[in-house]
Amino acid sequence: MFNTLHEECGVFGIFENKTAHVAQSAYLALFALQHRGQEACGIAVNDDGVFSHYKSDGLVPDVFTPENLQKLGTGNMAIGHVRYSTTGGKNPNNIQPLVIRHIKGNLAVAHNGNLVNAPDLRRQFELGGAIFHGTSDTESIAYSIVTERLACKSTEEAIAKVMNHIKGAYSCIVMTATKLIAFRDPMGFHPLCFGKTSDGAYVVASESCALDTIGAELIREIKPGEIITISKEGIKSDTTHCKEKGAMCVFEYIYFARPDSVIENASVHHARIKAGKFLAKENPVDADIVIGVPDSGIDAAIGYSQESKIPYGIGFIKNRYIGRSFIQPSQCERNDAVKIKLNIVKENIKGKRVIMIDDSIVRGTTCARIVKLLREAGAKEVHMRVSSPPFKHPCYFGTDIDSCDNLIACQYNTIEEIANQIGADSLAYLSVEATHRLAEKCTIGFCDGCFTGNYPIEVPKEQFKDKFETKLSENAMYYQVLD
Repeated sequence: MFNTLHEECGVFGIFENKTAHVAQSAYLALFALQHRGQEACGIAVNDDGVFSHYKSDGLVPDVFTPENLQKLGTGNMAIGHVRYSTTGGKNPNNIQPLVIRHIKGNLAVAHNGNLVNAPDLRRQFELGGAIFHGTSDTESIAYSIVTERLACKSTEEAIAKVMNHIKGAYSCIVMTATKLIAFRDPMGFHPLCFGKTSDGAYVVASESCALDTIGAELIREIKPGEIITISKEGIKSDTTHCKEKGAMCVFEYIYFARPDSVIENASVHHARIKAGKFLAKENPVDADIVIGVPDSGIDAAIGYSQESKIPYGIGFIKNRYIGRSFIQPSQCERNDAVKIKLNIVKENIKGKRVIMIDDSIVRGTTCARIVKLLREAGAKEVHMRVSSPPFKHPCYFGTDIDSCDNLIACQYNTIEEIANQIGADSLAYLSVEATHRLAEKCTIGFCDGCFTGNYPIEVPKEQFKDKFETKLSENAMYYQVLD
């Protein structure tokens, strides 16, 4: 069922002024960030400079049993990570946080994003004798920090120098023996925020929903290009790398983030409601009911209903016990997988003209199966509306669309042809212009390169096609060049 967009991972960090059960806080926060990565997870704990860590394939509650959490012990700092691998397959060395012991102390790194110059960095370090254990961009970031740290007075100073030569998307948290450091790339491709608990602990996370889970109050988003350093002396900010304008991935609002999160002062839920309203204005159609494909299509469906005055109804029941999408080896098994994940509420569909709202179409195979299920349930007409523009270009900054070859919008010349392919009576997408108005409180700007081909920074002339295609292959390579 790898027919939808996936984002790479989520990060979390906590700094206490006392010894506490920081692993438990990290566990709860990662549970809230599970939607950002469902393949693997890990937690590293700092107890007076002594690091302990545990990480494994699987969902957060499966990996962090009470016994495994207890083994991590107590401490005053912890960082955590949930992973969706864009590449690297099942290599356990790619699971984060990465924990490194170097001549100046211990270091743990958690990273969300993709670097566009990772192959060059890796080659540079390997020619210098470095040995890489995994295949992720994060290892190149870690090597870069350690290398600069040898000549710098502090880790944050080393990070500031590293940011001069790593290029791409990175929302990172670094833990040292005495500090928790968070930094975000100058474009701010992916979110990173920080807050404070009632007992004075500072926390950093990919999304505010993680802060809510542990009872922390959101202070603000870390600015694109900003370095935040948290220690016993308090919190300090370095904005040397900040620019006037950033370019956050617009899909954070459309799909990636949890709807109860607030990113750059804008509610994700309200942004998706707006997407549905804009979609109804741009692409009206006469129908009897509006339904949304769970989960991120539901808010947009509500917005479409509100604007169009066509009643909203529940069309699908999602099986909550399926933790992740997956690929099955045969067509028959893939069809069964859709039926297991989604069930149709036939009483709401039979004899109706249905508007089905989803957040995106990648390959088109899953939505074709869902349209077929609606037909089998007795739908008179099925009109598909998508709360994002068509994917026509690769993403270089942390999603798994790195080639046009399997994108349905690149395989057909017209939207009518795509509609015929998925079996819908009609199909329409949200305009690119509308996506820039979904979160008007967000002032840093958006990246829409996957829709337009216009990227905010220079991208490689050749993209290694080892993220999207290998996920579609039954025999994916074990070793990949990029993550």
